[in-house]
Amino acid sequence: MIVYDGLKTDFLTSCENDSIAIKIEENILRKIGRHTSKAEFRSWENSLNYMYKVLNDRMIPSDAGVAIEYNIPQTSKRVDFMISGYDDSDESNIVIVELKQWESLEEVWGTDALVETYTGGAKRRVVHPSYQAWSYARLIYDYNASVQDERVELHPCACLHNYIRHPSDPLDAGQYKAYFDDAPAYTKGQLSDLRAFIKKSIVKGDKKETLYLIDHGKIRPSKSLQNSIASMLKGNKEFIMIDDQKVAYEEILHLSELSQKDGRKRTVIVQGGPGTGKTVIAVNLLAELTMRDQVVQYVSKNSAPRQVYLRKLKGQMKKSSVDNMFKNSGAYTEVGDNIVHTLLVDEAHRLNKKSGMFHNKGENQIKEIIHASFCSVFFIDESQRVTMEDIGSVAEIEKWAGEEGSEVYYLELQSQFRCNGSDGYLAWIDDVLDIRETANYNLEGMDYDIRICDSPEEMRDIVVEHNKSNNRSRILAGYCWEWLKKEQNNTDYHDIKIGDFEMSWNLHDGEPYAVSESSINEVGCIHTSQGLEFDYVGVIIGDDMRFKNGKIITDFTKRARTDQSLKGIKKMYKENPEEAEKRADEIIKNTYRTLLTRGMKGCCIYCTDPGMQRYLTERLKGMRK
Repeated sequence: MIVYDGLKTDFLTSCENDSIAIKIEENILRKIGRHTSKAEFRSWENSLNYMYKVLNDRMIPSDAGVAIEYNIPQTSKRVDFMISGYDDSDESNIVIVELKQWESLEEVWGTDALVETYTGGAKRRVVHPSYQAWSYARLIYDYNASVQDERVELHPCACLHNYIRHPSDPLDAGQYKAYFDDAPAYTKGQLSDLRAFIKKSIVKGDKKETLYLIDHGKIRPSKSLQNSIASMLKGNKEFIMIDDQKVAYEEILHLSELSQKDGRKRTVIVQGGPGTGKTVIAVNLLAELTMRDQVVQYVSKNSAPRQVYLRKLKGQMKKSSVDNMFKNSGAYTEVGDNIVHTLLVDEAHRLNKKSGMFHNKGENQIKEIIHASFCSVFFIDESQRVTMEDIGSVAEIEKWAGEEGSEVYYLELQSQFRCNGSDGYLAWIDDVLDIRETANYNLEGMDYDIRICDSPEEMRDIVVEHNKSNNRSRILAGYCWEWLKKEQNNTDYHDIKIGDFEMSWNLHDGEPYAVSESSINEVGCIHTSQGLEFDYVGVIIGDDMRFKNGKIITDFTKRARTDQSLKGIKKMYKENPEEAEKRADEIIKNTYRTLLTRGMKGCCIYCTDPGMQRYLTERLKGMRK
């Protein structure tokens, strides 16, 4: 949907009459039902007045099309500015301009697409403007049938009209080259260069015809996107399905295709514990349904699994259309009914009620996901809810499916492939941590390496040695040590100190913690490891879980102040101490259960509490007799 469109002459006239921002504001209210903030209104005035100067050139056709705020289907993303027309060969062209008010930015070392800048009232990590422009163009091409069929050429660029460029500017850092080669960035004083970029593609006016094609194009994945994800998956051993994974996959395929045929909403709830292959199924479905002409997206609240599984698909490839298929769970607050064919929601237990950085957007993520799709698939393990804000439960999904008129189907994954397929180890963890009583488990003869280490140094040495072979072992810890934002990139600063043992929390060096080769020298937390698996893990159990007077004690006061998992627990404790302690106990135990089940081949454990150390040692000895 295009919020504003007109000819170049219409746009210039509206700018001269100081009415362009008012028209956009009125159209957004009329078409979307949303009011515009003062800051957004001012940004339109500033940026569009600059574009007035850019287009005020007789060589740019007066009947070229101009579109402002084009909402890309299946997303809440909007393209700032588009100019349409024909080139010298009478081929349809569209120039996409991503407009930025930024005055400065900093390079985020080790990434291929992130920068740091002041935006939205604070300094934040955001994508490089060239990447943003390129990804929007790629998204339009990959899913708009009219663009594909009519061979519309898309030419993305970014315009930072307040930004003063310097020699060796971070905007031009080498790690961003792959993106600004395809989507150049123009800054203050480069108005004529931006004009030249537009004039190269827009030689003749099209009276908005190409904009009409885009706005009314049928939505379907392009052949190049289908081929791309198929080739990434082919032969990738990470995503081979076996046993009940294949059964669940086939059933979900059937239900999803059925929704496309009869137009009825369907919601599939797939329950499975750690290592049952939920993500493997989701990624295979993402590929297969895309090849069946569906618009499909992989969704997770936590960024870690998205980054890691995207990386595993892409390998060393930087730029790929597949990037746009991996979405944050808060991406559907402004998306209409049945806009996406199928949404595959991994780690559904981590979904939140509200979305956005300040948790002020939308109504409920589960509702919005079901509303946005014909078929919604939720992969869930309720025992992995690890923060106060996690609302993902079977009951909550059932509730919103009922509200949205969606039929509910249930699948369960039993086969366990993590911890060397040992249900005994998982049962032992649940029993030892007093999560639930289990029986009939036996660790004797089990091909899984469990060790209770006498020191954190011993634990680290074991994990580091295992990591040498394939970079698939990591050290994890409960969130009992402060994480200082100002030291987030300082490898010499050690957040975690236990006697002479010192290590840093995982650094923000741009690489996902699970795949970065330097991560073996850092400690991961629940947020960087949940949903992922390693060969070996070392887990530090902090003072938030101790053993005293013959039972497990959890203590939320020992959590770091920088931990957001228990945000609001102190207020709850004042109002209802019993409920607060119950909630905190569940979260702390679920956190350690999740950390202790990340290893495929083994787990080394060190406890800061001597009582907990002795308790685990005795329990392990007892099960090996």
